[in-house]
Amino acid sequence: MAVTKIRKISSWVLLACTFIMLAVVGLFFFGGNNEPYNGQWNPKYTDILLYWMYALFVITLVAIGAFVVVQFAGNFRTDAKKALVGLGIIILFVLLFVGTYTLGDGTPIPTLAKPDIEEYNTSFWLKLTDMFLYSIYVMGVLTILGVIVGSVKRVFEK
Repeated sequence: MAVTKIRKISSWVLLACTFIMLAVVGLFFFGGNNEPYNGQWNPKYTDILLYWMYALFVITLVAIGAFVVVQFAGNFRTDAKKALVGLGIIILFVLLFVGTYTLGDGTPIPTLAKPDIEEYNTSFWLKLTDMFLYSIYVMGVLTILGVIVGSVKRVFEK
């Protein structure tokens, strides 16, 4: 009963998000243009698209946080060791983000010294961007290594 209810709710949420996304993307591409910016295409509804992306990002973070807390509490009641392993993985992610943030270069970029984007040419934003890029690189390499190790392990188990 619970599995079908979860599946039904997640299917409706997925459909709703898909329809909203199609409407927002349709507005973005077919909603008209503002005055051209430097002679280039300048869609009228770019702000709606960005706000929708921000909303999805925040909803995703909140959902992940809620599921992590619920799973940790459930595992802690039944198997404390399993719960601590899950907590250790979260701590490793936090350490990854802190480490890659400190590796980032915060030196302002001279070619970005324009009045309309000057506020993002600061040490914080540049290091945050590097943090995301370096974290993607590290997780990509770990994923590839996991696939290779898993394949080799499966071959030797036969």
